[in-house]
Amino acid sequence: MALLTLGTENFRNLVTDRLNFSPSVNLIYGANGSGKTSLLEAIAYLGLGRSFRQSRHQVVCQQGQQQFVIFGQVTGAEARSSSAASMPIRLGFSRDVQSRETRLRVDGENVYSLSVLASLFPVSVIDPGVFDVVAGGPGKRRQFLDWLVFHVEHSFGGIWQQCQRSISQRNQILRSGTIDDQQLDVWDRQFVELAQQVDALRESVFSEFAEVFRSVLEEVHSEWSNVLKVDYYPGWDRKKGLANTLREHRDQERKVGHTLYGPNRADVRLRYQGRGVSDTFSRGQQKTLVILMKLAQGQVLANYGKQVTFLLDDINAELDLANRRLLAEKLNDLGSQIFMTAIERPEPSLLWENPPSDFKMFHVEHGRLTEE
Repeated sequence: MALLTLGTENFRNLVTDRLNFSPSVNLIYGANGSGKTSLLEAIAYLGLGRSFRQSRHQVVCQQGQQQFVIFGQVTGAEARSSSAASMPIRLGFSRDVQSRETRLRVDGENVYSLSVLASLFPVSVIDPGVFDVVAGGPGKRRQFLDWLVFHVEHSFGGIWQQCQRSISQRNQILRSGTIDDQQLDVWDRQFVELAQQVDALRESVFSEFAEVFRSVLEEVHSEWSNVLKVDYYPGWDRKKGLANTLREHRDQERKVGHTLYGPNRADVRLRYQGRGVSDTFSRGQQKTLVILMKLAQGQVLANYGKQVTFLLDDINAELDLANRRLLAEKLNDLGSQIFMTAIERPEPSLLWENPPSDFKMFHVEHGRLTEE
């Protein structure tokens, strides 16, 4: 899906003008604090249901206001060909920060799960924080994989939610110490069944990702691209099995009061010469690696006929020109929609050998976007 229009009310410093975007490339520039990142945040809300900068909704609501609203129209991957454009779908997100009530709408009808919006509008963010996928802990890499699994396997979201509830219940039991081993075995059987379903979906999609990622690496001429190891770890030793692992470590889990083995401990392990890349790669190499992982992610979805909207926030500060050009060229080749922000006015000819003919350029000042 591509975002064609956007409107906001009481969101950050954005002015509420209705904005019309290109289904391919949108370049946004302006001074620090002008509203560039706020625009990307608003777009992200329609596909993620949250900000990629803040965990609290009230932070993005304008001071003195009770609620904020974001609405837009999206269309299918075929929207890049105007002759085949489909009917737009209207998406809406509103949050009352006092009552903490969230309302979601699709084509004027209320929906009750963020997964509905997410499935209609795949959004991927590349900002300074995304490099934690490599340098951060396993949780960041799980999120990276699960975003892809969600958009490939429609059943994943519901199964993973059930599994997370099972983990939460199990943690309460472990902390209480009032359930005997026989009763805990009953809870563990439910948990193991759900965990195996989650693992099967993750492993299947990871296999697709790894194959595409390997082909992307082959295009990069560097000393590490051909020997980088990428593996999926499910969160337990498969040779032992999850059920046996839980029984063996039950006393340990009771002591710490939470589940130490299972899909909540899964990881995508990146290794170079037997060591983690966070320990061996330079900051520049880590950035390049994350870019290639994001490109592979987009390629997998493109293979399923899904158009991803990429939000590239201030990448001039994070990436050199060669990497910016690599990213821009590859994303355009995938048919992705791109929103790219910068302080200085971007020069399309520096990013693309043949800039897209339908790109749009916007200048933002005091929260107001003006199309050039």
